[in-house]
Amino acid sequence: MLGKQAETCFEFLLKQSKRYQFLAANIQIQGETQTLGELDYLIFDTEANKTLHIELACKFYLFDDNLGPNSEAKWIGPNRKDTLQQKLDKITEKQFPLLFAPETADFLKDLHLDIATIEQQVCIKSFLFLPKDFNKEKFSKHYQECIVGTYIPFSEFETEENSGALFAIPDKKEWLIPPENLTEWFSFSETKEKIASLVTNKKSPLVYKKQKDTLEKFFVVWW
Repeated sequence: MLGKQAETCFEFLLKQSKRYQFLAANIQIQGETQTLGELDYLIFDTEANKTLHIELACKFYLFDDNLGPNSEAKWIGPNRKDTLQQKLDKITEKQFPLLFAPETADFLKDLHLDIATIEQQVCIKSFLFLPKDFNKEKFSKHYQECIVGTYIPFSEFETEENSGALFAIPDKKEWLIPPENLTEWFSFSETKEKIASLVTNKKSPLVYKKQKDTLEKFFVVWW
C-alpha cells in the first residue's frame, strides 16, 4: 500500500517536471509462462541527455545496532521482516538485471531505446527511526536527513508519564499522511490498551504524541 502511494506521488512529480520526460512506468516483463518482474520507471533526463531506469521504494526502517555485519543490515522494518540490505540486494540482483533480459528487448525497441545508453538508479524514500537518545551524528548526512523519529519497547511506553497528551495510531496505509490530517486521537490509557493488543500480536505501531506545542513521532516495538 505504501509503495503504491509513493509510486503515485513520484509519477505525478515526474509528469510536472520540466527536466524529466516521462516514458513509461510499472512495465510488466512477460516470460513464456509467467511474469518475470516489473521495471518501475523509464524517464529521459533532458539536462543530462540520458535515459534513466529508476527503481523506487518507500520504506520505514528502525536502527538495531545489534545486527550486522554492515550499516545497511542494521536498518530493519518495524516488524523485523526485512532490512535495507535485503532491499538493496533485491534491486541489484533481480530488478536491475531485468532491464537486460531478452524479454525486455522488444519493449525497449518499441520506445526506440538503446539499452547500452540507459543508466540505472535507485530511489529509496526512507523514514528512519533511532533508539531513544541514540546519537544520530554517527550517520552520514544522507542518512541523517531521513531520520524522522525514535522507537521504544512497549515496557518503556506504558511506564511513561503522559498526563494531558493525546496520541494517534495511524494504520499502515496512513503512515504517509501528515499528522495534522489524522482525525482520531486518544488519551494515554486508551492508547496503552490499543498498543498492548498490537504488540501481543507482534505488530509495532507508529505513534504520534501531541502535547501542548510539541509533536513526537515514534514506533512502539514488540521485540
